[in-house]
Amino acid sequence: MKLGKKDNKELPEEKEETAEEKAEPSCEEKLKEANAEIEKWKNLYYMSYADTQNLRKSLEEDHREAVRYRASGFLEKLIPPLDCLYIALQGETQSEEAKNYRQGFQFIYNQLEEALLSEGVSYVEPKAGDTFDPHTMEAIETVESEDTEGKVVECKSKGYLLHDRLIRAARVTVSVKKEKKEEEKLDA
Repeated sequence: MKLGKKDNKELPEEKEETAEEKAEPSCEEKLKEANAEIEKWKNLYYMSYADTQNLRKSLEEDHREAVRYRASGFLEKLIPPLDCLYIALQGETQSEEAKNYRQGFQFIYNQLEEALLSEGVSYVEPKAGDTFDPHTMEAIETVESEDTEGKVVECKSKGYLLHDRLIRAARVTVSVKKEKKEEEKLDA
């Protein structure tokens, strides 16, 4: 009978071990969990890698833009004296000495223009009769006209572009349609 009692005691212990085995995941479940964890970290790696590449491309683009338009602040300060020099050169001179000075200043102005052109500066110089473009022109004055509206009458000062970016708009006089006084009399 002693043997039977031992057998009875061992049986419940075996049942406890099988319950513990059931509580622990099987090898297949552990493998599935490990594979899921691998996929999770792989996705995080790819997302981080993609974010890093996007950031690198964005920084490179910002750097290219900064290099391309590095002179825009300098140009904004240089344009007013350049305009003054241009206006001064438009006047007529009487004496021979003044003509020599004018010729020297014209040479300096041409060199400045060449330097600006080599850096990617171009001009916006609308001619009389061109259509007014608010993206590249600034209307500083209007003149009444009977037949045309929105046309450039006169260019007061030229505009400047650095590559494709507007530094200063061209300042122009624009035509507007003349209001007929007869219509006002009829309305009254």
